[in-house]
Amino acid sequence: MQGPELIFVCPKRFYAVDFLKEVIDHCWPGDKPHNPQIAREVKMEGFGNVDFVIADVKKDNKIEQFLSVELQAIDITGSVFPAYQALRSSEDLEKKPTYGFNWDNVYKRYITQLIRKGYFHHHWKSKIVAVIPEQVYQYILGRAGFMRTNEVKKDPQVNIIFMTYRLERDPDKVGEYKPVLVNVEGTSHTNLQNAIMYKDPPQRSAFIDQIKSSLARGAMKITE
Repeated sequence: MQGPELIFVCPKRFYAVDFLKEVIDHCWPGDKPHNPQIAREVKMEGFGNVDFVIADVKKDNKIEQFLSVELQAIDITGSVFPAYQALRSSEDLEKKPTYGFNWDNVYKRYITQLIRKGYFHHHWKSKIVAVIPEQVYQYILGRAGFMRTNEVKKDPQVNIIFMTYRLERDPDKVGEYKPVLVNVEGTSHTNLQNAIMYKDPPQRSAFIDQIKSSLARGAMKITE
């Protein structure tokens, strides 16, 4: 079992592999860092934190080059915990549990943050790496067709890199699964932003139909 059947719902699932080493191997521009050190939860002024930063620290403690890394699994709605509790206690459920994947939340929230952070890294002459499930990346591509390149190390325009993983059976551990790197592609914050913002608009007539439908349900009066 692999691919679309299984998906990460917790970012810590990426910890089963050394994804930060793979970031260095596949995304670090130029020669590999001589003294890479990992900083966690680095505050980005005015815009939250970055999950990890890989910094090449010199002998004089100077940092010239760094890569930021953000982890993202799929958000979920509802919960399967009631079913788990019922199974553990050998009891029947009172009602069917509701749960699902919140694809839109990841798309709207995460991509918006990534564009802004990519813009910052553009000014810092660095890059940010988005470590995400392959299914999430394919969903993003289905919603926004932006420029992509495999030349993530060499292309100076690339400041956002998508590094995607899927879960596959672990041949060394029966019944367990491990993350496997699938794809490494880069883009720029500008391309990603334009692909999301400048889509073909819906027909004006269709929007007017929606206005009429809303008015029919109950129009608000404007009082002078």
